[in-house]
Amino acid sequence: MLEVFVVSFTTFFATVGPLDAAAIFAGLTASAGLRQRRTMAVRGTLIATIILLCFAFFGNYILSFLGISLAALRIAGGILLLLIGVDMVFARSSGGTSTTAEEENEAAGRNDISVFPLATPLLAGPGTMGAVILLMSNHEGVYADQAIVIAALLATMLLTLSLLLLSSQVHRILGVTGMHVIGRVFGVILTALAIQFVINGLEDVGLIAPQAALMQTDVIG
Repeated sequence: MLEVFVVSFTTFFATVGPLDAAAIFAGLTASAGLRQRRTMAVRGTLIATIILLCFAFFGNYILSFLGISLAALRIAGGILLLLIGVDMVFARSSGGTSTTAEEENEAAGRNDISVFPLATPLLAGPGTMGAVILLMSNHEGVYADQAIVIAALLATMLLTLSLLLLSSQVHRILGVTGMHVIGRVFGVILTALAIQFVINGLEDVGLIAPQAALMQTDVIG
């Protein structure tokens, strides 16, 4: 159960990107008052959490309606997470976990950024939406593990809210280098998890032998 929480939390931390979100939030709300920044942080995080919970509980139904198999989701989700992880390792901005330059320019002219771009696509972006569906699908029918995935999601969003409320201080303490170091560490972990998702998907469709069978063959050999 601890393993499920660690994997889920690591994945959500990497895809949500609380530190990057805090840095962008600090820049977009530099001219706003303290009360307004708090309101936007709370509202944006709450909306993003609701969106992700909807994908967590109803994602499988959406996939079934569209005729998408779990194997296809694992392969596609793994590739998406791999691309995000590579961008994190090289400290590059990724449209899957952050806002684009065009979105930031549009948000700069808004008084309230809680819905756009904070809630989506900054917090509840395509990478996180795919990750939450993938993690819930991996534990389909095991409700205790799915509850742990939800707990990891809520813990990540709570951490994100805390960093948003302290965004100016966090950015000043860690600096760009410190934030990139943390991002790179989680990026390496995310790339490994992404490859594992792809391997699991390829096993499901029979393109490669299950890892357990390969390990047993090596032992016998």
